[in-house]
Amino acid sequence: MAKSNLGTLATEIKQSKPFQSPGHEAILGLLRTSEIVRNFMIDEIGLEGITLPQYNVLRILRGAGPDGLPTLEVADRLVERTPGVTRMITRLVAKDLVARKRCSEDRRVVYCKITLAGLGLLKKYDRRVRDADKAVVSMLSKNEIKQLIGLLDHIRAELQC
Repeated sequence: MAKSNLGTLATEIKQSKPFQSPGHEAILGLLRTSEIVRNFMIDEIGLEGITLPQYNVLRILRGAGPDGLPTLEVADRLVERTPGVTRMITRLVAKDLVARKRCSEDRRVVYCKITLAGLGLLKKYDRRVRDADKAVVSMLSKNEIKQLIGLLDHIRAELQC
C-alpha cells in the first residue's frame, strides 16, 4: 500500500477553518477512512460481475451452511445496510450464484442458499480478500488493531441501543 503524504484530514479535504470540535473531526475522519478502505478493497479484490454488497451476501450465505438463511436474516447480517436486498438476491439468483426456496411452514419466508457456482466464485476471491484485509491494517501494530476494534465496537454498541 502506498504511503500517503497528505497527513491530516484537514489537508486531505482542503479544510481551511478549524473543525467544529475534535468529535466532528473524528466523525469526518471515520467516514473518509471508510470510503477510502471501501474503494481500496474494491480495487484490490477486483470483483468481476458482482458488487461489493453482492459479495457480502455470498459470504454470509457461505457461512450459513447448506440450509441457507431467510432473506431478512441476510439483510440483518450485511456489513453495509442496503434497502434492496431482495432485488440484490434476485440478481444473484439470475447469475446462478444463489438459490431461493419458500419455507414449507410459512410461505412468507424465503430461504436463500449459496449455489456451487457461488461457492466457486467466493473461492476465487478468498486469497485476494485476505491480502487486501492485511494491507489495509499493515501500518498498525497488533495492539493498535485491537484498540481500533475495541473503539469501533464501543461506538456501534452505544449507537445501536
